[in-house]
Amino acid sequence: MIGPREIAGRISALGFQLKTVGESGILGPTRPDRAVRAVIATVRGGTTAATAIRVAAIKHPDRVAVIDELGSLTFDQLDRRSNALAHGMAGLGVSSEHGIGIMCRNHRGFLEALLAASKLGADAVLLNTMFSGPQLAEVVEREGASVLVFDQEFEDLLSEVPDSVTRIIGFGSGGDGQATVESLIGRSDAGGVETPEREPRTIILTSGTTGAPKGARRGTAGGLAGIAGLFDRIPHRDGEVVVVASPLFHSWGLINTILSLALGATLVLDRRFDPAQTMRRIDQQSADVLVAVPVMLQRILELPDEQLADFRADNLKIVTLSGSALPGGLATAWMDRFGDNIYNLYGSTEVSFVTVADPQDLRQDPATAGRPPHGTSVRLLDDEGNDVEPGETGRVFVSNGMGFDGYTGGENKERLGDYIASGDVGHFDDRGLFFVDGRDDEMIVSGGENLFPAEVEDMIASHPDVVEAAAVGVDDEAFGQVLRAFVVLRVPGALDEDEVKAFVRSNLASFKAPKQVVFLSELPRNATGKILKRSLA
Repeated sequence: MIGPREIAGRISALGFQLKTVGESGILGPTRPDRAVRAVIATVRGGTTAATAIRVAAIKHPDRVAVIDELGSLTFDQLDRRSNALAHGMAGLGVSSEHGIGIMCRNHRGFLEALLAASKLGADAVLLNTMFSGPQLAEVVEREGASVLVFDQEFEDLLSEVPDSVTRIIGFGSGGDGQATVESLIGRSDAGGVETPEREPRTIILTSGTTGAPKGARRGTAGGLAGIAGLFDRIPHRDGEVVVVASPLFHSWGLINTILSLALGATLVLDRRFDPAQTMRRIDQQSADVLVAVPVMLQRILELPDEQLADFRADNLKIVTLSGSALPGGLATAWMDRFGDNIYNLYGSTEVSFVTVADPQDLRQDPATAGRPPHGTSVRLLDDEGNDVEPGETGRVFVSNGMGFDGYTGGENKERLGDYIASGDVGHFDDRGLFFVDGRDDEMIVSGGENLFPAEVEDMIASHPDVVEAAAVGVDDEAFGQVLRAFVVLRVPGALDEDEVKAFVRSNLASFKAPKQVVFLSELPRNATGKILKRSLA
């Protein structure tokens, strides 16, 4: 039985959520008839992507929802087109019993396929656009996708995908009677789709930086609490213009896409990331928000000075980042040029968001991951399961009501009651700022000392002659394991191996200096910007 204290806590939490979400403008005034229809749509559909577009189309039918290379669509057009695509898929035999794989770049076709899947009650399997043919076939089979929506440029990768999988081209002209998103929309009824009894789920693939990517099931848990938690740390507002450079198939791109629909925001999409084009989009559209991964900011700042000087970004209030660690000095370098607008989120596919570093946090310490948002609790535990003190490193466990439902293969993350292990280790300082010290499986023991590569990577990356760095543990007869650092220099030859080692020794304990240094022209990364340490190892 729920006691008075818990009831009071829930009322307080709900009050905070309504206040925070209200300040964003989501619950702002609208015509009474539209407000009633929006409430009815929400009650019937729940917190799904289908509900988000239906409500946005009711409240802002003529507002621009998406801009891409094909032009623009209003919320009403996007809603009706995704209705038509859902009806067209149903005509091909697709139902809530099917999984719909989506292997598309950032464009309207991705959005329409995602929304159509949600409207049908089907699971959407978001596929990495960097998959090889065998990887694609393996994931399609493992995740049970009986429909594949793909950009025509990936057609050559489908040779190992069974013929029983229905193929729909998301971007491209098709040919020989091939079904495309456009052809299905063009010949199908755009009227409403009946709300399915089954709650659709989204299958997001983990990054696979330390092994094969796994499918992580996500339902619609979180709802108002999740949005309020994010808005507690990042000041999003109704009707903003959002340039999404991060891949839509990644959890960060997906979260911001659904969030933008809820906000009635305009999404600006380019199929491929180009640093100069992204900045042109920001200026041309007077964008309020840029959604990216850290390496994208790095590529923008590497543009020639005369080109960078042409970009103003005068209206850019939020640069929201996630997906990988911020390299040393990147946040400061960006904010010194484009203003204090970086909000860096630390989280994972499994636990959702954990902490957010706002501009003030990053000015205090550019290495921090920030603070937990409202509704998120973080515990740091030692090897015996005891909570550690500030300044001490512990394994990260997170509770926020937005954790994943488990891997599709049946595995799960370690859980302690409502808390899920993130797979990382970190510490809080005495200011309440959180720092990620590394992956719990990346720690090495070198000469009897515990050593996490992340601290060394950040230190090397802070050198003015270094663009980025990564470090991995390698076997060593004398020390058991040692660090091998991989370094990308701004100017080749600007540093040698001994100078890198000396720089680390002068700033960290001497045992943390890498024993080996390898210079590369660039670090291997996946499509979301994470460094592929498997390749380095």
